[in-house]
Amino acid sequence: MSENSFVVHVLDLLAPLGPMRARAMMGGHLLYCDELAVALVYEDRLYLETAPSTRERFARAGGEPFTYERRGRQVKMSFWMPPEAALDHSDSMLPWARLALAAARRAKRSAHDRGVSVGPASNPGRGRKTQRAPARRGAP
Repeated sequence: MSENSFVVHVLDLLAPLGPMRARAMMGGHLLYCDELAVALVYEDRLYLETAPSTRERFARAGGEPFTYERRGRQVKMSFWMPPEAALDHSDSMLPWARLALAAARRAKRSAHDRGVSVGPASNPGRGRKTQRAPARRGAP
């Protein structure tokens, strides 16, 4: 299966969550629902956003985290592979997809609480992590 056809397949699997879109990024694709990054597709593998409280569930189901090398060290991200069987049908994927959407919402809330903007809808930086400027007194 080509990368693009796999992305289309995954978008179909995740469609019950709500309107989905894909954005090509660094050799893979980030998949968004409600402007939240809920999934990553890289080399025909699907990784879903997780929270610390859900990673063990993904691990028990045979999932592995998305990792990459940076400055000679392996970096582990919060995206994990769902069970292989979940890729067969949206009904099988839906419980895992819901966990991913909930994790993405928590991550956005947490970033907001820390004063950090993330994601493509947050500012013109389009996905770059940026600090908010402090409010100026007397400014409109």
